[in-house]
Amino acid sequence: MSLAALDLKEALQHYFGYPSFRGPQEEIIRTLLSGKNVMVIMPTGAGKSLCYQLPALLLPGTTLVISPLIALMKNQVDQMQAYDIPAVFLNSSLSRREYEEVKRSCLRGEAKLLYVAPETLLTDHFQEFLSQLKISFVAVDEAHCISEWGHDFRPEYRRIRHALRDVPSVPVIALTATATPRVQRDILENLEILDAAIFRTSFNRPNLYYQITPKRSQQATLKEIVQYIRSRPGQSGIVYCHSRRRVEEVAATLRANGIKALPYHAGMDNHTRNKNQDAFLNEDIQVIVATIAFGMGIDKPDVRFVIHYDVPKSIENYYQETGRAGRDGLPADCILYYDYNDIIKLDRFLKDKPASEREAIVFLLQEMAYFCESGQCRRKFLLQYFGETYHAEKCGGMCDNCRYPKRSFDGQAIALPLLQVLKELGRFPLTPILDHVIGLSPEIGGKPLSTYGSLKGHSMEDLKSYVTQLLVEGYIEREPHDYSIVRLTPKGHAFLQNPHSLPLYPPYDRTILPEDEGMVEELLLHDEVLLEKLKELRKQIAQERKVPPYVIFQEPTLIEMATQYPIKLEELERLPGVGPVKAQKFGRPFVELIRQYVEENDIERPVELIMPVQQKRQVDWAEIIQSTDMRVPLQVIARRLNLTLEELIEKMEQIVFVAGVKLRIGYAVESMIEPERIEEAFDYFYEAEDDDIEKAMRALRGEYTYEELRLLRLHFHLTAAE
Repeated sequence: MSLAALDLKEALQHYFGYPSFRGPQEEIIRTLLSGKNVMVIMPTGAGKSLCYQLPALLLPGTTLVISPLIALMKNQVDQMQAYDIPAVFLNSSLSRREYEEVKRSCLRGEAKLLYVAPETLLTDHFQEFLSQLKISFVAVDEAHCISEWGHDFRPEYRRIRHALRDVPSVPVIALTATATPRVQRDILENLEILDAAIFRTSFNRPNLYYQITPKRSQQATLKEIVQYIRSRPGQSGIVYCHSRRRVEEVAATLRANGIKALPYHAGMDNHTRNKNQDAFLNEDIQVIVATIAFGMGIDKPDVRFVIHYDVPKSIENYYQETGRAGRDGLPADCILYYDYNDIIKLDRFLKDKPASEREAIVFLLQEMAYFCESGQCRRKFLLQYFGETYHAEKCGGMCDNCRYPKRSFDGQAIALPLLQVLKELGRFPLTPILDHVIGLSPEIGGKPLSTYGSLKGHSMEDLKSYVTQLLVEGYIEREPHDYSIVRLTPKGHAFLQNPHSLPLYPPYDRTILPEDEGMVEELLLHDEVLLEKLKELRKQIAQERKVPPYVIFQEPTLIEMATQYPIKLEELERLPGVGPVKAQKFGRPFVELIRQYVEENDIERPVELIMPVQQKRQVDWAEIIQSTDMRVPLQVIARRLNLTLEELIEKMEQIVFVAGVKLRIGYAVESMIEPERIEEAFDYFYEAEDDDIEKAMRALRGEYTYEELRLLRLHFHLTAAE
């Protein structure tokens, strides 16, 4: 049967078991089979892979598939082999013997699909092998990796066309889930397929709910994530983090809180990484915590949530990673924890990059920040970014900004001068326009304009936020091949002819907060009535024992009690500043008071977050506890652990005040400080309202060093609580 007469639906049913094609799949396949170049832009889960897998089976020879990741190749080949389709890969995960056997099977014509990374494609020995193969066509998967303006640029991808110079002329199909108009152009030019038929489906994923949540402290954020996942038992999800260290920390915290979770990142050995991936796909675990190395080509349709612990590096990254949720068409949540400090940290990593590459990445970061900070419909913003118009004003509550609208203001006075400049100049770079309207540059485009200084008082960052909103609403647009240049749209011209009220949203407050500002905010979310009852109880016990109240429990510990509502001793001892010793000694009346209060007021207790202790800290703490039990001088302990004396005292404070473990340090204090000075400091701490070191330094007239007073405070707590 000729290809023209071939019943593609029969082939689809025969090889893959599907009764019908989705979207433009059939038209794409027929175009490729006719010998034409093709570019496919489809969202994750829309069935891009089938567009080259089915034609590979129908054409003579072997289809060369260029793919960026070993894990992606393995997943695709495993899927093909499950259908008894002869697919193979060549990469560094194979032994020499396995590598040569795959080559022989290809030369015998047994493999219909051969997956390789661009790095493999470029090697001399592969080029020699390639010259002996009969290639049916070339598929470039994840083609956005070609573009420096894409979210996952790979320099080797830009050399693919060169590596195919000696291959007889065959069609090329380029496929990607995310590509702005600029990236699309870059892909076509680099692969030299400007004549390609372009197939592009909607980027809209109506079943996904988008939510941006301000990130607070690490503990507060993890607590929210634990609470969210616990409320969805049996539902699969992905948590994305930037760094390998953060992946390990978050995965350990989820496990400590009863959630089946495993890490996945490039720093793990292949066996462990593949084992963890399989555990997620086979639903042996609920959550995979990963860097962006996870997910490309992973075909798990029922991922019900994707959580970004850190802000992604670009909107393309965000779209592709959230696209791994809800591929079965059922509702799924996409939650991103946003802190502008994360954007600043990512920007700092760029200092060693070439200027052109840095410019591209900074632009992508800025767009990501504006997306997170916008008060407009998230879906509308996303689709506009990819060059697609979203005609509905709102998305029916499927993003946080539409479900919980932010307050806007009339931005007519801001929009008018910006649009007027563009009317005068035509297409023009954005930065000089902003310099002009804030009063830095009287002339623009070689002539003075009346708009000079018309938006004086607004910062450059604020105006960039407003420009982004005007872009989303379609009053201006970017030049497709140079995103630094903007131009007026017909909608913008109409606005200038007939100005009207135009809602804009106030810029996001990018004030950089202290590192633990979030924790302070969290501590303030306590029960004031319960806190007063706990203080009264503490005062009563302190009077009975003739010690200052803070020796029983310090103020932050009481606040934690009034936030977490511990009703068992084992719950109490996990709070900072308690531990098993203090819990047994003082804790029972406190948990009884809290239990009664919770019952009387019908209070629903929050999720308790258990933070796993890091291995190194456990080793250091064990060494300190054992050494002080053996009365080893503190200077010797510090030397063994490669610490200063101040750092050692800080670790000892953590052991006592955070973990609640008792240390025997009397011998060290008595060897370092004279008895009368110890007595004087103890007299002060007995009478003081709190144990603040700075206050103690002033009250004791600076007669003690900082280290001495911290050590004496620690000794006082340990002896007073006996």
